[in-house]
Amino acid sequence: MATKATRKRSTVKRAVRRQSAAVSHAKRSAYGEIKQGAKDLEKSIGEIRKGLLMVEKRIEADARARIRAVQRDARGQLALLKAKQREAMRTLKRVAAAAEGSLPGLKRSADRILAEATQTATTVGERLRKAVTR
Repeated sequence: MATKATRKRSTVKRAVRRQSAAVSHAKRSAYGEIKQGAKDLEKSIGEIRKGLLMVEKRIEADARARIRAVQRDARGQLALLKAKQREAMRTLKRVAAAAEGSLPGLKRSADRILAEATQTATTVGERLRKAVTR
């Protein structure tokens, strides 16, 4: 003979079966579609995340390449400026030796040399600024 606990369990099982049978086919179908839609949405979110990571990596790689190019250009421009500076110093020494006390002539020569070097430095600065803002 069945005990009280066994009878109670079987009653609960029957109630659950009756309740699930009471849910119509349309409701179960709708539930399944919603569940499938949620899975599809989850998959789409994963694909979007993966795509974002790929785009981020590509952008970072492009930025690193651009930085290297700007650094190479800057090193070249700095070498050019240093050469101009050395040339200005050599010219200044020659002018100073030739002028032998002629201060106005020495000043004009130095001003011309420094103006050329300043113009070159300004051009380099503009190039670097453009490279950064591209």
